Amino acid sequence: MVSVVWIKRGGGPKATICHMMPAPHADMNDPTPLKRLLARVRVKPAHRAAVPEARRLRKGEKAPTGPRRLKREAREQQIVSEAIRYFAEVGFGGDTRALAKRLGVTQPLLFRYFPTKHALIERVYQEVFVSRWNPEWERILADRARPLRARLVDFYRDYARVVLTPEWVRIFLFSGLTGQDLNQRYLKFIRDRVYHRLGEELRAHCGLPDPRRRPLDEVELELARLLNEKIFYLGVRKWVYNVAVPADTDAVIDALVTAFLNGVPRALRELHARRRG
Repeated sequence: MVSVVWIKRGGGPKATICHMMPAPHADMNDPTPLKRLLARVRVKPAHRAAVPEARRLRKGEKAPTGPRRLKREAREQQIVSEAIRYFAEVGFGGDTRALAKRLGVTQPLLFRYFPTKHALIERVYQEVFVSRWNPEWERILADRARPLRARLVDFYRDYARVVLTPEWVRIFLFSGLTGQDLNQRYLKFIRDRVYHRLGEELRAHCGLPDPRRRPLDEVELELARLLNEKIFYLGVRKWVYNVAVPADTDAVIDALVTAFLNGVPRALRELHARRRG
């Protein structure tokens, strides 16, 4: 005689195992009862949770994948690129939690790369304003072997391609509106590299004293910045006021440079004449 003991191992989705154990005083040499019992014994499968059948992919469709683990440099650049777009849209009042959500990461992960919001904003400044500056532009402006008009056209055509973007224009203006110092730092940067240089070139163009003998004054610097601010205003009209601007920016810059050189040198000569008188 054989007794049957049912033993379920663990709580997971494993088959219940049937163990057969000899009963006391059973005659194990008689195979007939054992064969009859084995014919009746079935292994019972344990309960399994229903698993939905995977959806078949359409032709040409790729299987979905989870979030990719990026290298540190790639993840950092991804955060900076999205932060530029985010701050250009909502300003610097936007919080890092919303930025993390847009990136599909957690806020703690964001702070692993940039421990404070200020650190992230500083990186945005470096990326948008400082890193896009081309030192070759200063050489172009200073090359007196070429006419001033040609130098101004070449410089401002190339410069406009960098600054006339929605991110550049809007971040610059949001910085001033929210009390950040990004725009003030950039204005000092551009004053040293463009306005002073252009003031010197206008003096040379007009045959006026070298700035080393008589330094540029604030009125001359205001005249020098007129062209730069007129070109920047194209971006303000387009990406802040949502007003259409001419599609051919190069043609606009050519016309603005012509107007600038037809008016500013005359005003500069008159200014110096009044001071001598």
